[in-house]
Amino acid sequence: MSFEVEDLVFDERGLIPAIVQDAGNHEVLMLAYMNADSLRRTIATRETWFWSRSRRQLWHKGETSGHTQRVVDLRIDCDGDAILITVERQGPACHTGKDSCFHNRVEDERSGATLADGEEGTGRARFDGALDDLYALLASRYHERPPGSYTTQLFDEGIGKILAKIDEESQETIAAGESETNQRLIEETSDLLYHLLVLLVQRGVTLAEIRAELARRRSAKSK
Repeated sequence: MSFEVEDLVFDERGLIPAIVQDAGNHEVLMLAYMNADSLRRTIATRETWFWSRSRRQLWHKGETSGHTQRVVDLRIDCDGDAILITVERQGPACHTGKDSCFHNRVEDERSGATLADGEEGTGRARFDGALDDLYALLASRYHERPPGSYTTQLFDEGIGKILAKIDEESQETIAAGESETNQRLIEETSDLLYHLLVLLVQRGVTLAEIRAELARRRSAKSK
């Protein structure tokens, strides 16, 4: 099907929703928005470009993380007001490090159980989930930069400030480990982990990549 970008139905903000789907397994990866310019760039470069509603600017998927999406197919729905893009992806689609942005499962209200894998209730899974949730929050701060947020301030001041805070929190964690209470050690470790996650988000490193490296080391030691 041939079409003109101008013939599509954009909303009052000049945007149209774009659903991104994995070409290999057909999993829905993400929902984003395009304006006419980002759509034209997507068609011209064969990589996905979107419009950030929070930052009010174009963004090229994977520009900082390297997790680009090569367009395999692009389709318009019957009303001309939505786009379906099939892609071959490099790395995860979600800024949390998950393959898909649609990874949050709905709870079963009758039992209170989460409709997810069986490990959801274990201590290890809860800790992993807490890290994922914090990483997702920090990533949203990076993209949206809400005023008054301490995390926004760190991102705005740049990597030098983030590294300085990691150095500061490392020293305080060492001091707590040497001579302070366990509670103080817990508090300082939590502060250090928070600032380390800020650094990962700033550099575009995902928790999935950290987990993969830890798994690789564990596998190497077991040989």
